Amino acid sequence: MKNKKENVLRDFYILWSTQSLSQLGSSITAFALTLWLYEKTGSALSTAALTICSYAPYVVMSIFAGALTDRFNKKKTMLVCDTLAAMCTVVLFVLYKTDSLLIWHLYLVNVISGLMNTVQQPASEVTMTLIVPKDYYQKTSGLKSLSRSVISVLNPLIAAALYSFAGLDLVIAVDLISFVVAFIALAGFIKIPEETGKAKESTIKLAKEGLTFLKKTPMVLTLILFMSGVNLISSAFNATLPGYVIPNPKGGSNVLGVVTSAAGVAMIVGSLMVSVLPKPKDRIRVVYLTMLISLGSENFILAFARKPVVWCIGQVIGWILVPVMSANLDVILRNVIPVDLQGRVYACRNTLQFFTIPIGLFIGGAMVDRVCEPFMDSHSYSKVLTMLFGSGKGSGAALMMFILGVAGSLLCIITGRRLKKYHFSED
Repeated sequence: MKNKKENVLRDFYILWSTQSLSQLGSSITAFALTLWLYEKTGSALSTAALTICSYAPYVVMSIFAGALTDRFNKKKTMLVCDTLAAMCTVVLFVLYKTDSLLIWHLYLVNVISGLMNTVQQPASEVTMTLIVPKDYYQKTSGLKSLSRSVISVLNPLIAAALYSFAGLDLVIAVDLISFVVAFIALAGFIKIPEETGKAKESTIKLAKEGLTFLKKTPMVLTLILFMSGVNLISSAFNATLPGYVIPNPKGGSNVLGVVTSAAGVAMIVGSLMVSVLPKPKDRIRVVYLTMLISLGSENFILAFARKPVVWCIGQVIGWILVPVMSANLDVILRNVIPVDLQGRVYACRNTLQFFTIPIGLFIGGAMVDRVCEPFMDSHSYSKVLTMLFGSGKGSGAALMMFILGVAGSLLCIITGRRLKKYHFSED
């Protein structure tokens, strides 16, 4: 029995390591394309639109994706989705090498890749459950969390370095090599058990059951809507960051990579913190207080700072508590939502919680390009504004950071007051 478990865990190690490598390759390409597009357009909105195109299919389809993937072989689903995503990268490479790459090509390819990820992600999650014994759930979950954090650290650094050294050619080559490794490992070395006796329920019915539960459980619904607000602020911040760092005299593409990686380092530290922190008395309070610290500090620090080292410090403060929040929110949801409803409720949660990300990216980019930068340019004579937010291109992005700091703080304070009336018990 022990040997059997160890053999199955080896399947996990192979799948986890190769899929993580492929995710790193995809993330490197996505970051490099952001750099390329900003160089071409100088627009925060244009670069934010890349992520919007990737996330829009996820937001629209995630409520159905889990039920859809239940109807197909998990291994074949993952292989097909990964292959189609890789083909999109090949198309980009051909267009780039023939000097035919246009901005709308990037948007279209990101939509297709985002759709593939929407279907592949739940298939991958179910696969991990099928190949890992229950005794190893905590260990493997920790490894997956660690790999996500490491990818967030490495991808901007590697992307900025490769892009600066050899442009998109080398970046895309690395992405495709990582895909080939993951494809071969999954196709030839991983055996995924087939599920048996699973009802093929209507996707519409599943969605309705999840929404009905949320309507009857206002505490969970309030937490999810709060997180959708947090995602709105965070995604607007992500859209603003390139327009803030790249044009800054002390910034640039390489500095953006370092600053972005600081958030990943913070999340690794935060993940380790979660494993040693004692059980809190009030998990609901932890959720909104950690976000108050994050949103109420990072945005203000970056708005007023002028040095890259301070930007990195702001990123660390803003992201180190995110794993703490996520862990406490996860405990609440897993205790409150019945096991037999978790799949459909989580599917509804994904749509409600993440639909604000493309909206936030659009708002952040549009506010910087159309409102804040023109405002700072027309008020360049104001000593107060230039003292607070600087001057020239990028000062509007600093102003936007300040606005996001105010909005994030208000969101956490107002929602915190609403959540105080709810009581959560793990007993």
